[in-house]
Amino acid sequence: MIRVLVVEDDPVAADAHQMYVERVPGFTVAAVAHTRAAAVRALERAPVDLLLLDLYLPDGHGLQLLRSLRAAGHGADVIAVTSARDLAVVREGVSLGVVQYVLKPFTYPTLRDRLVRYAEFRAAAGEASGQEEVDRALGALRIAHPASLPKGLSGPTLEAVTRVLQRSPDGLTATAAGEELGISRITARRYLEHLVGVGSAARRPHYGQVGRPELHYRWLPAGR
Repeated sequence: MIRVLVVEDDPVAADAHQMYVERVPGFTVAAVAHTRAAAVRALERAPVDLLLLDLYLPDGHGLQLLRSLRAAGHGADVIAVTSARDLAVVREGVSLGVVQYVLKPFTYPTLRDRLVRYAEFRAAAGEASGQEEVDRALGALRIAHPASLPKGLSGPTLEAVTRVLQRSPDGLTATAAGEELGISRITARRYLEHLVGVGSAARRPHYGQVGRPELHYRWLPAGR
């Protein structure tokens, strides 16, 4: 089993990330930490193979934590889970052992794909017979065919709809989502239906006005 330390300051997001990881065969969550200090203590108690690391922590940047871990001899790999889009930060993370970046918000299939690819990379062992085998091992970490959105959907709008849904613990309708985001009900419903299709949301009839039921959507943290 690949042992994972989830480092995330938001307790709700941390719970979701833990459930995501534990749904992927071959992975187990060794501990969850909400701060840089808690992550250090967790690593002192038990070794881990992989950190699922949020970069914005209340007591320091995630890369500061990573630098201190490297200085102390910790060699665990890192998948950064963050909203940071600064490519300078990405480059620095790579130099410190970040093997993948997952931008928030994301769905379960996105993280599952990164974890499966990491497991393939980690499974490569022994001496390479040549350049082709080295390239194949490194290629396991690359996203050769990134998941594309259905025609007419955009990444930024999907992120916005996802955030609204995540902030609504009781769920909401397409009308409510559209009003909050300034888009039409029909547009909001297309994005909500996409989230249902990838297993990140559930829907049920919502009876508001008499005779006019509308679908009610709820975020599923673990895609269940």
